[in-house]
Amino acid sequence: MLGLLVQARQVEAAAEVHRLNVVLSAIPTQVSPKDFNDLLDRYNRQVLGPKGIEGIKSIEFAWLFDAEMRYFVRQNVAVSAGVGQLRRQSAREVLPGLQQDIQLRAEILSVPVHVGAAYYFQAYNQGDFQARAYLGGGFQNNVYSFARLHAVEAGTDFSTTLGGTYEISGRGDSPGYYVETGAHMFFATRYSVMLGFMYRSSEIRDLEGTLIADGRKTPLGPIYDLDTSGVGARMSLAIGF
Repeated sequence: MLGLLVQARQVEAAAEVHRLNVVLSAIPTQVSPKDFNDLLDRYNRQVLGPKGIEGIKSIEFAWLFDAEMRYFVRQNVAVSAGVGQLRRQSAREVLPGLQQDIQLRAEILSVPVHVGAAYYFQAYNQGDFQARAYLGGGFQNNVYSFARLHAVEAGTDFSTTLGGTYEISGRGDSPGYYVETGAHMFFATRYSVMLGFMYRSSEIRDLEGTLIADGRKTPLGPIYDLDTSGVGARMSLAIGF
């Protein structure tokens, strides 16, 4: 009876490792959309600078929010598939005169859909806690991606206008890949935590440009590339089933 009691306590205190997990991640990441930032730099110098208006800040950082299914096909091998959204905007409001308002917004967005696998190394166990280092990677497809500069004017006149209300945008899709490493920590509950780092290669070339002004949409052809590659810190909550 004493042996059964000790065994029951050990089982009760063991970390739960589920085969199937839904992983929700928040990833602050570096991005480097050089062509789009060059467009913003020209806009700042040629349009805002001559009127003494502070420029729109370039985009160098973004948040990637991701949801994936992670399944352990073996004790040390997991496969995953998921979808995320990377989005960032840089905005500025200009008040050139009484009852006059100009809203400027630069924005990038990409939806990476990924499949991959991860190898889990030997576990470290301490009571009801288990931690396992992992190394993984996979392929991703960046869909519904765009980068745009949007200006909205209200009440401006000839002396205060910056060109009226318009939008310059580029859209496109492109394949890429990612690699990741970190630690997966399990507890005596269905919830576990993943902390690590991820590098994404996500360059979308030759976005198809469009100019929308005065209610008309004008195709511009390929206008620039959108590079959202970068290193990010992965913070994830996994729910086991």
